[in-house]
Amino acid sequence: MIVGILKEIKTEENRVSMTPAGVEVMAGQGHGVLVESLAGVGSGFSDEAYQKAGAEMVGSAAEIYARAQMVMHVKEPQPCEYDLVRQGQIVFTYFHFAASEQLTRAMIKAEAVAIAYETITDAQNTLPLLTPMSEVAGRMAAQQAAKYSERAQGGRGILLGGVPGVAPATVLVLGGGVVGTHAAQMACGLGAKVYLLETNLARLRHLAEVMPKNCFPMMSSPAAVRELVREADVVIGAVLVHGAKAPKLVTREMLKGMKKGTVLVDVAIDQGGCFETSRPTTHTAPTFELDGILHYCVTNMPGAVPLTSTVALTNATLPYAMAIAAEDWREVARKHPGIRDGINVALGKVTYRGVAEAFNLPYTPVERFLISIP
Repeated sequence: MIVGILKEIKTEENRVSMTPAGVEVMAGQGHGVLVESLAGVGSGFSDEAYQKAGAEMVGSAAEIYARAQMVMHVKEPQPCEYDLVRQGQIVFTYFHFAASEQLTRAMIKAEAVAIAYETITDAQNTLPLLTPMSEVAGRMAAQQAAKYSERAQGGRGILLGGVPGVAPATVLVLGGGVVGTHAAQMACGLGAKVYLLETNLARLRHLAEVMPKNCFPMMSSPAAVRELVREADVVIGAVLVHGAKAPKLVTREMLKGMKKGTVLVDVAIDQGGCFETSRPTTHTAPTFELDGILHYCVTNMPGAVPLTSTVALTNATLPYAMAIAAEDWREVARKHPGIRDGINVALGKVTYRGVAEAFNLPYTPVERFLISIP
């Protein structure tokens, strides 16, 4: 198969979907790999490194879309790319369709096969391609919270860990999954008092055993959120509903009871955000203030640390990219249930229930496309 590695064009996105080391593995399996010129520069990988690994360097995204059977991105295709996507072409990337009806309808119109990193599952029913970026985003959430808690950045002017004789900051983390756990660990490491809210009791028992002593895992409920946001100096939104819009756990009304200068970090913004007042921001303009509360809602947080993120992403995605490139996508979907879970749109049909429900679109189970496969 001819696989195309595209240069990221989303604002302040410096990652690339495959390292030269990954290209070498793909080429070694007999696949042709096209890499758009300068695709890896933001992550520290030169065109020469890709060429040495066996890639053919290509001057434009249009040529890659025209020649490749599968194209790979980190972030979703941007509007200027919609008309480049071909019928039946596999697009393998983070889509987060439930956050964008425009993107969803564009891929339906293109009749592409859109395979979303974020909904591929493994044998343990976890999300192996979302996990590495969730780890990065969770750790970054605590770092950004600490930074924007400084007065010069618009925060309350507090040190998360305090000092002897001065109480530490209170950090509220909503969601005890990968993002929330890593955010809580980092905040705890900085010395903050951390409340970690989760709805799964078994998960809470596990967190109670493994988290530091300054972390307090608690059962999440609307009442608990309402009470704790009043006490918090930082609120980190880390909830995830697989492939669907994030629930709004913090309402605008709640902002009125918060301390002025409280920092909200919405890591769920890729899925629409879990704060009612959230709206997407960029690394160039990462925050905005509303009702005296500072919001950080950058949609591609790991893009700020592209070298770490790109290597971690390639480590996770490469085996799946190789499996998809090895044979027809229908055969891959039949053999690999986890990859089948990643197919969100196929040949003009929405094949992921959460995306269909987000925009009241018809839902077509992907299995309908596999009936003709012996």
